[in-house]
Amino acid sequence: MAAPAETTKVVPLTCHGHSRPVTHIHFSAVVDDDQYYLISACKDNNPMLRDGMTGDWIGTFIGHKGAVWQARLSQDATLAATGSADFTAKVWDTHTGETLHTLQHSHIVRSIAFPPQARPQILATGGAEKKLRIFDLSRSDSSPATGTSTPPAANGGTVVPSNGSTTAPSFEIGPGVHQGTIRNVVWTPDSNVLVTASEDQMLRWWDLRTRAPVGEYKLDGTVGSCEIDPSPLTESAQGSLSVAAGKSVYFFDAGRPATLIKQIKTDYEVASVALHGASRKFVTGTVGDTWVRVWDFDEGKEKEMGKGHHGPIWACTFSPDGKLYATGSEDGTVKLWKFTNGPYGLWR
Repeated sequence: MAAPAETTKVVPLTCHGHSRPVTHIHFSAVVDDDQYYLISACKDNNPMLRDGMTGDWIGTFIGHKGAVWQARLSQDATLAATGSADFTAKVWDTHTGETLHTLQHSHIVRSIAFPPQARPQILATGGAEKKLRIFDLSRSDSSPATGTSTPPAANGGTVVPSNGSTTAPSFEIGPGVHQGTIRNVVWTPDSNVLVTASEDQMLRWWDLRTRAPVGEYKLDGTVGSCEIDPSPLTESAQGSLSVAAGKSVYFFDAGRPATLIKQIKTDYEVASVALHGASRKFVTGTVGDTWVRVWDFDEGKEKEMGKGHHGPIWACTFSPDGKLYATGSEDGTVKLWKFTNGPYGLWR
């Protein structure tokens, strides 16, 4: 059901704590008792874990020595993964806060992705190496990698940092294919197929079984965001792949490589997009202003504008139940915006 305009214009919840621009945000799936979680990546080096419904801080993962460009949670929220300018990706235990793996790269890691599994055993990474790499988290190399962490304990307490993190073996898919930094990696509903979006303005679909591309699409501009939205736009779709690039937003069938459902051109340089398939609405953040915009998918027209941020909105995403969406901004804050009828969470 579409959320009427008056319910989405309530004051958003503001999540403070970061000291520099927020670069990426990601929700877990719904876990126990309708609970879900939110992780934010930031240029202050310190990704944060929060209650997804209220925005309450749970903990901060300490250990990166450079800006964190992307952060994701596994579906069951037991694992977190982060990619950083310190040339590493890290995998964390969200219950203890320990660094489970420190995955060394030769350049900045811009993107990371878990497959759609409860406790995944592999992780995909991409970045300025121009390499799509798959790490096997079930196996550890013999030599431990250094890394420290402060557990995101529910009570905010501090546990003695751990130095026992380990790396993991990896292999590359499609050597030499990417001609630019891989800015996004996302897994489709099929755990054998994932998508890369790179600065060569190409989307590529990869099959892990053959390690070869199974689809390509040329974008009109440099990609901003590229995310899977679980709610489908058509009866046959398994969800949607939503992409912001240049002044356009693109929506693909998540289960059919390179199958474009719709491209909508805007007057703005779009930095981020997120789709709410059930209401046939989507939200965008733009490079040149501080407003989040709500659009009608079928009409391709802007319907609402949310004000409150003080910098461009680099990331936006809907909660797994679709009742709110989150935005992450240059201003160092994450905001939660209600997107449902009646009371929800702290909106009473």
